[in-house]
Amino acid sequence: MRFWDSSALLTLSAGQPDAPVLQPVLDEDPKMALWWGTRVEMVSGACRLWRENQFDEAGFLDLLAGIDETCREAAEIDPSEPLREQAIRLAKAHELRAGDALQLAAALAWADHKPSGMGFVCLDKRLRAAAVKEGFTVVPP
Repeated sequence: MRFWDSSALLTLSAGQPDAPVLQPVLDEDPKMALWWGTRVEMVSGACRLWRENQFDEAGFLDLLAGIDETCREAAEIDPSEPLREQAIRLAKAHELRAGDALQLAAALAWADHKPSGMGFVCLDKRLRAAAVKEGFTVVPP
C-alpha cells in the first residue's frame, strides 16, 4: 500500500499527460491510502478541468464517478487534532501550502510516523521534496 497525493490521483483518473508514468505504480500496488480531504481536492480539480473544456459532460460525470469509487475503496486518514498540529509543523518546516501540509501530515499518520521505506505517490515538486525530507520513498522516481 502507498499513500497517494490528490494531484497524482487526479492526473491518473483524468488521463492527464503524466498518467502513463503513474499507471505502472498503481498496477504494481493497487491499494491506496488517502487523506480525508482528497475527494474534495479531486472533485475541485475535476471541475476546473471541465470548466477548461477538457471533458464533455459525459466524460466529466464519468470522472466524478471514478473519483467516488477510488476514494471509497482506499484507506482514508481522518482529520484529527494531532494531524492538524503535524500539518502546522510541516508548514513551518517546508515550503508547503496548507492542503499539501495536510496531505503530508496524513501520510505521516498513515505511516505511524515511521515513513522510512513507505511509498508516497506525488507529482508536485514542493510536496515531493518535503516528503523526501520527512523520510518517505517518493514515487515515481
